[in-house]
Amino acid sequence: MTLDLRLDLALTPGGLTLPEGKIAVFGPREGHSLAPLPKERVVVVSTQFPDHAYFQRQGFDCVLRADEIYAASVVVLPRAKALARDWIAQAHAATNGPVIIDGQKEEGIESILRECRKRTEVSGPISKAHGKLFWFTGGAFDDWIAPPADMPDGFTTAPGAFSADAVDAASALLAQSLPTSLGAHVIDLGAGWGYLSAKALEHPGVTQVDLVEADHAALECARINVTDPRARFHWADATAWTPETRADAVIMNPPFHIARKANPELGRAFIRAAAGCLKTKGTLWMVANRHLPYEPLLGELFAQHEEIAGTGSFKVIRAAVPIRAKTPTRQPRRSRAR
Repeated sequence: MTLDLRLDLALTPGGLTLPEGKIAVFGPREGHSLAPLPKERVVVVSTQFPDHAYFQRQGFDCVLRADEIYAASVVVLPRAKALARDWIAQAHAATNGPVIIDGQKEEGIESILRECRKRTEVSGPISKAHGKLFWFTGGAFDDWIAPPADMPDGFTTAPGAFSADAVDAASALLAQSLPTSLGAHVIDLGAGWGYLSAKALEHPGVTQVDLVEADHAALECARINVTDPRARFHWADATAWTPETRADAVIMNPPFHIARKANPELGRAFIRAAAGCLKTKGTLWMVANRHLPYEPLLGELFAQHEEIAGTGSFKVIRAAVPIRAKTPTRQPRRSRAR
């Protein structure tokens, strides 16, 4: 039972009634169905490139932020609690009618429901398949707005961004392990709020760093954190993005979770993308959790790969000389004798 089915149950006679006007849906994810809602009135609010692009392909109006007043809003809870509260506060401020909250137990819907009940009268909830949906119209949520935050070491981060509270230990290990010379053109796949790119720009000889990040909010923080004119910013799915020119080096700390579910295939997709971004003699520098089995794929895609640093939890891998698929030689056609 997922968002669309819980919405269907909520919209039965005697339950939730949607007023006329536009309906904002905050944070729906790729593959989610919004079928119970009138498509022509739905505005999808999403900063995640794959999700944003998915709903655009489905014909929905999509925006990066709520920029008008809506008749109703739906908030699909994200994994990060600070971001969940922020979206609820944004939805509440931008909505004249009901604010509808949907989420799974593992995404914190129970605690959010308890907190909302302390602030306003809640209708529902609809409980099905390890998830709940409830709605409200009143209350005060302004204090849940979470603006970008400044960390003690000078970086700015956004709620819900990877490693929003401190520099990630794995990324710090990778930064410490990079060689003095990276080459002129560096690509940071999954750049987040820009930590690795900032460190790469400290290396001599670097003339361009491409920051590729799917989370628009994190990328906006990267623009604050990395003001060097050699930096170029790309809001894109790192697993599908291709550079204008191939790079000397790719640096990355690839994700391996979708929501709370481990999915090593996501990291493997980053590795494939990295191989395609590199010059013939280019080098990938990556860090990963030690238990993740990326070495077989690295062996398929690169002529060389080795662990160059590590801890009990993480490994830093250097992979060089991407192996290009050979295009079969085309045999000339022989004309048939008459």
